[in-house]
Amino acid sequence: MGDIKVRDLRADLSFGAIVEGITYETLADPRIRGQLVEIFEDRGMIVFTGVEPSQKMQVALSNVFGPLKKHPTATTPRVDEEMMPGVIDMHSMPQDPEKDKSGLIEMNGKIVARHAPWHFDHAYNDKLNHAGILRAIINAPKGEGGRTGFADGVQLYKDFDPVLRAKIEHLNAIYTLDVRLSKQPFGRNFTTFGDTPALLRTAEEAKTFPRAMHPMVWTRKDGKKVMHVGPWMCVGIENHEDAEGNALCEEVMQEVIRKCDAKAYWHDWKPTDMLIWDNWRVMHAVEGCNPMYERRTQRTTIEGDYGLGYFEGGKKIGEVNREIAT
Repeated sequence: MGDIKVRDLRADLSFGAIVEGITYETLADPRIRGQLVEIFEDRGMIVFTGVEPSQKMQVALSNVFGPLKKHPTATTPRVDEEMMPGVIDMHSMPQDPEKDKSGLIEMNGKIVARHAPWHFDHAYNDKLNHAGILRAIINAPKGEGGRTGFADGVQLYKDFDPVLRAKIEHLNAIYTLDVRLSKQPFGRNFTTFGDTPALLRTAEEAKTFPRAMHPMVWTRKDGKKVMHVGPWMCVGIENHEDAEGNALCEEVMQEVIRKCDAKAYWHDWKPTDMLIWDNWRVMHAVEGCNPMYERRTQRTTIEGDYGLGYFEGGKKIGEVNREIAT
């Protein structure tokens, strides 16, 4: 059997590791599989470098950390579900902003595509998956954007304004499936130019999902507290959807953006990279890229649930579907 090499992601970061030497042979070794799980649980994120760039390898690596979860939304493009279960495909083609700006944003004086604000995956769901494994098949050239950012929620809790943190320590945020940046009510630091047909289809599907509640702060089994709230898909604070609550939510989101940006790790993708992050601990974002370039990423989702989220009113998705039908 082979072996792997492990080092810290960066000396100044509280999370993350880099692992080299992932092959089908090393993944077959129970000792190495156990080591990878321990690194993941301890560091919250692993960058795998020099990995075979294939869906087969992505699924094999994903299975080290748990069973794959089928994506909960129907409008999210998949790779072949029968052959490669759990692999979703996020593909944006080149777009000339002089002719069409739909789906694009302007931020810091630049027009970009594929921006995703700070968030955790499946916030719109009651059950929160444990992890995601991502790879970039096609990305914009270096310097043209397309990096993915990660920020440690444990560190974010420590760095957060203590007065503001005390106000939200026991509050829940409300999330919906509507991912349109044009409708994002809190933490907007960009200008939008309208929505694409794909975004509009997702907005229609959002009507079939109850609103989901997740704690803004939660405590891990090891006693560490995690700041776990982000602006994307958040529409307010539970039991506080009024002017005062909305003002608090906006203040929180701006603080999240400032603090995440200050200590984020931004990953410049290579085709032979794969990356896993703990969705219960680590927030992530996509900076966006020059719309003239194609970008394609694929992600697997690892099952699990931290047990703290729930749908509004205890509803299930099927119940809401019936309400809409009648």
